[in-house]
Amino acid sequence: MSAVVGVVRDSGLVAWRNLLNIRRLPDLLLGATLQPVMFVLLFAYVFAGSFGGEAYREFLLPGIFAQTVAFNSAYTTMGLASDLQKGIIDRFRSLPMSRLAVILGRTSTDLIVTAFTVLVMAVCGLIVGWRIRGSWIDALAGFGLILLFSFAISWVGALIGLSVRSVEVAQSAGLIWLFPVTFISSVFVSVETLPGPLKAFAEWNPISTLADGLRQLFGNPLSANPALPVVRADIWPAQHPILYTVLASLAVIAICAPLAVAKYRRVASH
Repeated sequence: MSAVVGVVRDSGLVAWRNLLNIRRLPDLLLGATLQPVMFVLLFAYVFAGSFGGEAYREFLLPGIFAQTVAFNSAYTTMGLASDLQKGIIDRFRSLPMSRLAVILGRTSTDLIVTAFTVLVMAVCGLIVGWRIRGSWIDALAGFGLILLFSFAISWVGALIGLSVRSVEVAQSAGLIWLFPVTFISSVFVSVETLPGPLKAFAEWNPISTLADGLRQLFGNPLSANPALPVVRADIWPAQHPILYTVLASLAVIAICAPLAVAKYRRVASH
């Protein structure tokens, strides 16, 4: 129990240090919120007319939530790569603190940033016409699902950040894999509109099930075109998007967290 308390205490201190950096450099927070807001406004006012008007805006917001938490993992990647390049990891290594605390502190900080980003996006979505049509209990469950997936995907970012040699490489490595994963999904369009191989990938993509699960919890349309009813594929992720997203998130944490800690030990020992 004392070891667990020590990890929590050390992680809290690292997270507080990261939050102080954001306070001194507010541009970091601006970058995390400006891009998703731009996506909301762009698709809500530029593309909504072609995809289904007002109904598309309600379809869009859960997808933008899913895309945003995925892209925010790049901040974890760049944050750890920056600490490595500046030698801060070496300073942490010289202190009597848990090895897990450095990474957990970073992922916790980015979880807080993501929560703030989601709040700003929700307000922006309400302004452009998005509404929560389900119960408030379901809505809270939806926001909890967002944060769980965000915490899980940040461990992928942590593993990548500890594997690269510079911030410049981290910036590209942390983003390049996210584009196909987020765009081959149900974030912007229904999975049924995708061709065969892409459709198969999108149906098992956790970002798709996160977006669909949020639409279900928020009571939003499940199709980008209100004239086309949704026919759920006869596969388990499509039939149980919420549970699949939870299981996928826990699996990502179970796999990536030990790998990230092991990678941290190797790079910190050099």
